Amino acid sequence: MADTTLKGGEKVTAYLKSIADKVSNPATLRVGFLSAATYPDGTPVAMIAAINEFGAPSRGQPPRPFFRDMIAAKESEWGPAIAALLKANNYDLKATLELAGQAIEGQLRQSITNYNGPALAPSTIKRKGFAKQLVDTGHMLNSIDHEVIDG
Repeated sequence: MADTTLKGGEKVTAYLKSIADKVSNPATLRVGFLSAATYPDGTPVAMIAAINEFGAPSRGQPPRPFFRDMIAAKESEWGPAIAALLKANNYDLKATLELAGQAIEGQLRQSITNYNGPALAPSTIKRKGFAKQLVDTGHMLNSIDHEVIDG
């Protein structure tokens, strides 16, 4: 059995400690329809998004699961992407989560844009002038945002 000698152990330890220090402060990434987003009349965008997502059976509105479908399709990509971003950003957690938030915002917008589910009621199409689901004025689509919260 040969002896193995490692050199630079103190430097490796210091480097690993610096990485650990950078990622040791927890943070939370929130993506979607944040509490400040409202329609001009004060209606929370999150409420309208939830009605679209889960439907309103009493009003004959079927579920249009744009958010759940996006999560199911994309969530397996997020961990590896965040790991790669951490490394590319020298383990700056906040910068990494900001970039991840921007990317997930784009995925959610794309999910709304691409959504093709149950047809709209003829009365809704007449009111809107077009048959695209989940898009009326574009306000909900443009209200997608993200935030990184320390702690």
